[in-house]
Amino acid sequence: MGVEAHVTHLNARSNQIQLSIIVCQPDGCDPHDWEQIIRNLEQSKYIDGVTSSLAITPQQQSKLQRLLAYVIQAGAADSSNDKVVWDELLPQLRGLGFEEETLLGIRSALKVPQSLEQLLEGLDADVAAIALPKAVSLAMLDRQVNTSEDKALTALLDAIKQQ
Repeated sequence: MGVEAHVTHLNARSNQIQLSIIVCQPDGCDPHDWEQIIRNLEQSKYIDGVTSSLAITPQQQSKLQRLLAYVIQAGAADSSNDKVVWDELLPQLRGLGFEEETLLGIRSALKVPQSLEQLLEGLDADVAAIALPKAVSLAMLDRQVNTSEDKALTALLDAIKQQ
């Protein structure tokens, strides 16, 4: 996918690290599609620290939480301990600006393996647009993107392109 990200702001507080990143246009992304993604994000309201032009339904919120859980699970799959330790992950997620309702949904979704193919079925392009920057942030928590995370990010980008 060729995602390039740069840290633009880093602020350490007593129990948090605030991190801002710039994500560059992926190598495989058409310039027109990238412009559409940017326009969609700019025409929006604040949701969980990320912008969105729509109020999402509870079903879409659940799918979003499960997608994010998949990215977390994909990131853990390459580590020596492929289990996600919630108490270690929670401060990182809070540092990314996730609200409590979203955190609870992600925690619940992490209890079972997620299937990317099932999560992508009927995925709305606007929900994919909300998920992509969050998924990039999650994938970059360990400062590298593995093959499984790349597959998920590419799939989200493709879902946005289908709009």
